[in-house]
Amino acid sequence: MTTNRFAPVAPLFATDAYKLGHIQQYTLAGEGRVTGVYANYTNRSSLIPQIDHVVHFGLQAFIAGNLVADFEPFFAADEDEVCSLYEERVTSILGPNTIGSDHIRALHRRGHLPLRFCAVPEGTLVPIKVPSFTVENTDPEFYWLTNYIETALSAGVWHPSTTATIAHSYRQILQDWATKTGGPAAAVDFQAHDFSYRGQTSDQSAAASGAGHLLSFQGTDSLVSLDWIDRFYGGEYVAASVPATEHSVMMAGIATIGERDMFSRLLDLYPTGIVSVVSDTFDLWRVLTDYLPTLKDKVLARNGRLVIRPDSGNPADILCGTDAATGGDGPVERGVVELLWDIFGGTVNDAGYRELDTHIGAIYGDSITRERADEICKRLADKGFASTNVVFGVGSYSYQYVTRDTFGSAVKATWAEVDGHGFDLAKNPVTDSGTKKSATGRLAVLRGEDGELTLVQQASAEQEAASLLQPVWQDGEFLQFQTFADVRDTLAGQV
Repeated sequence: MTTNRFAPVAPLFATDAYKLGHIQQYTLAGEGRVTGVYANYTNRSSLIPQIDHVVHFGLQAFIAGNLVADFEPFFAADEDEVCSLYEERVTSILGPNTIGSDHIRALHRRGHLPLRFCAVPEGTLVPIKVPSFTVENTDPEFYWLTNYIETALSAGVWHPSTTATIAHSYRQILQDWATKTGGPAAAVDFQAHDFSYRGQTSDQSAAASGAGHLLSFQGTDSLVSLDWIDRFYGGEYVAASVPATEHSVMMAGIATIGERDMFSRLLDLYPTGIVSVVSDTFDLWRVLTDYLPTLKDKVLARNGRLVIRPDSGNPADILCGTDAATGGDGPVERGVVELLWDIFGGTVNDAGYRELDTHIGAIYGDSITRERADEICKRLADKGFASTNVVFGVGSYSYQYVTRDTFGSAVKATWAEVDGHGFDLAKNPVTDSGTKKSATGRLAVLRGEDGELTLVQQASAEQEAASLLQPVWQDGEFLQFQTFADVRDTLAGQV
């Protein structure tokens, strides 16, 4: 096992290699006296129809993790050691080091990163093209630092923010259908369950994304999110799951005692509470038409719910049945929910829709998307069933089939101080569609008469003071800190 002798300078290389020389390149502007760079993070576009606001989430975690905890070894190490290690690595990357390490020595002596972040509260639904936060240096010597951290900043924020936005959209869809079909509102809290961990690129991405999911729901199997939330936000929150089988468990049982007996033993193992059983290891329809009817009394005698989990096929067809126009009336045409109704029955709610007996339910966790969840809810309603009869396992189709371009998330500089004067910066590529056109100047976010957040460019000092972009962290200290419950409440309090 090897040790990383570069560990004290590792956070200095959480950036793009080309940025290493920007400290010198900035000095080509004007007479070379650059003292300030001001940048913003904005979601510039949306690739998802009907989503035009993005949940601001993840900045506090990035600051606490990347800018505080990750830099502790750097500031704790010997000054000469970190400078030597920095120069060695830069030379290995760029060749003979013309950058030097004086700026690294100066940063080490500061003992913290001289930056200021101003942001809207996390959990805020921010319109496309309106910034979520700004960042700038607080010491003129460290003008180079603002955009030096841009790479890690973008990587750290876009994914939890994007997941939080998609989860919020799921929440809106499921709440709307629950209202239309008279389903219990409380059921929506657990109607989308995070199954995405194994489809993420790393533990870290799974943790951050899973936290974004938990801003809108309470069901998750991504346990890695819990430490992430406790570490970077804290406070009380709900993250719940249930005992559940997987195919390896069912195959072992089927091979030795048979599937019917495996179901029976599972019901004995869990005499109370919810238990979820994957039911399509071989023949889902046989489970529903043969095994479950023989176990009906045992299921109804439990103080809890047996949840049937199909895991393969077209989700809408499996749950709702195929189109009745096919003329058939078999299991495939009827679908899981109707077959469960045939066995266990249930009640008709005040809105006139059927709800399965509370001892039985269904979850589908493969290839679920917002569009498929909406389709399933509609098809259930068309058959007279409340949308809350099913739970959706939400995985990589929702939370990993995304990129930074999903919402055009980007950090861009819009103002700089050069030779003692402030200059408004802007980009507007003639070859672009207009998406990459940046804001310019110092920025403010104000609430319009309609309650919507609006961007003010080239903002005055008075507009900045009144802006919703308020200081949250400066010179190593949090000025505003939100618990996870605070973030959830902020999001839930918006339309």
